[in-house]
Parts: sequence; structure tokens; C-alpha cells
Amino acid sequence: MLTNKGYQLFLNMIMLLFAICSVFPFLLLVSASFTDDMEMIRSGYSLIPETISFSAYEYLWNDATTIMRAYGITILVTVVGTLIGLTFISLLAYPLSRKEMPFRKFLAFYVFFTMLFHGGLVPTYLVYTNLLDLKNTIWALIIPGLLVNAFYVILMRTFFATSIPPSIIESAYIDGAKESRIFIRIVVPLSTPVLATVGLFQTIRYWNDWFNGLIYITDSKYYSLQNLLNRILLDIQFMQNSDGQTMEAAAHLPLESMRMAIAVIGVLPIIAAYPFFQKFFIKGITVGAVKG
Repeated sequence: MLTNKGYQLFLNMIMLLFAICSVFPFLLLVSASFTDDMEMIRSGYSLIPETISFSAYEYLWNDATTIMRAYGITILVTVVGTLIGLTFISLLAYPLSRKEMPFRKFLAFYVFFTMLFHGGLVPTYLVYTNLLDLKNTIWALIIPGLLVNAFYVILMRTFFATSIPPSIIESAYIDGAKESRIFIRIVVPLSTPVLATVGLFQTIRYWNDWFNGLIYITDSKYYSLQNLLNRILLDIQFMQNSDGQTMEAAAHLPLESMRMAIAVIGVLPIIAAYPFFQKFFIKGITVGAVKG
């Protein structure tokens, strides 16, 4: 039988193997973005390219102003949407965690019901464009993401119910604190792990969102990063499938490496931000795993 030290070493090797398997596709993606198109077609993907080419990034650099504006739109939408979304989710989840709240079970069922049924794309589009008049505005990228995700509400409610000692809330009541003061001064500071976890989910959701931009945005000055990159990919596919001069022009473009470069540009910032959330993320996803 393995000793404790040997068992720990074995587990570390397994986790190292999983880490390598997770990082390898991203390294291959970055390598492919610096690989010459002809070499990629001839030899396939490789971790270390024989010929390093910056043609994909040079092509994208020609549109650097548009890309930087799209970065700014995405950062603004992500920050504002995440903060407002966290506020809405926590304000709904906290009352649901309190047993003395009237109609708590009905509201909990109503939240869960939204996980099973959706209003549909056409009614949603009509509400946002005709009723709220959000088309071609920055709010068209923010408000649709604020529709409260039931999973986040349930996750946060579970944390509030299992990790916030009722005695602390009762003591605050005795001292004369109101509900708003208890929530802001006691509950929120004690809920950093779950807030960071849900905040990370929301951040990734807003950062990777391209669908809302595709539906509600036709003005190029409101293109988010993912929406812009998606439109660049669609343009590349159109050029590949066209005839005549358009197809001839596409033959001189680094199409494959450009796809990889677009993916790198889109995913790199969120990967850089993830380590700052990791310790809170681990605490948050283990909600309810340990019972005191």
C-alpha cells in the first residue's frame, strides 16, 4: 500500500497531468496564431511552428482602432453588468434564505420555474426593441444579461442559509439594526466567496456574449469585442465562399491563423483575470460541502 507521502505524490502527478491537458489546447491555439498558413495546411498544427508569422496580427492591427473601441465597450458592459447583476441576485437570494420571509416557498418555486421555461426569442426581441427601445444602445448589451439566472440565485441563497450564522443576525436585530444595514454591513462582507464566484460567472458571461450584439446592435460604434470578432469571422467565411476577385483576395489572407489570433485576442484578458478570483471561486463552489 502507498504511504501518505506516496499517495500525495500520486495525486499531485494526476493533477499535474490534468493541468497539462487543460493548458495544452491554449498553447496550441497561441502557436497556431503565429504559424504561417501554408505551413499549417501542409503540416497541420504543431506546438512549435517551423516558420513564425505575424501576418494574422498584422492584419488585425490594421483595424486596431476598431478593436480597441470594441475592447472598451466590452470592458464597460462587463463591469457595469456584473455589478448590477450581483446586486439584483444578492437582493433576491438573501430574502429567500430567511425562513421568516412571507411567500418564500412560492418565490423560490417562481425562481426555479425560470430554469425550465423561457419566453422565446421573438417576444424578447419585441420587448427590448419596441417597448424599451434599446436597439443600438449600450443598454442592449447590459440589460438582457440582467435577467436573473436562477442557478446563481439558488447558489447564493444556499450560501446565505448555510454560512451566515443566524445568531449574528439576531444580535444585530437586538442592537436595533434594520434589514438594509444588516445586509450591507454583515451579510455582504461575510459572503465574499460566493459573491466572487457568481461575479466571475457573470463576468465570463458578459465578456463572451456576442449573441445580444448580433441581434440588437447594427451600429458599428456599439460593437463589443466578441461581436466584432464574430463579424470578422463571418466576413472571412463569406470571402472564402465567394467567387471571382473576392475569392482571389481571400487567397492572400492568413485565414486559419487569423481565426486563431481572433480567439487569442478574445480569451486572453479573461484568462489573465481568472487567477485573482481563483481562491474565492474554490470557496464559493464548495458551498454546502462542509457542514458545521
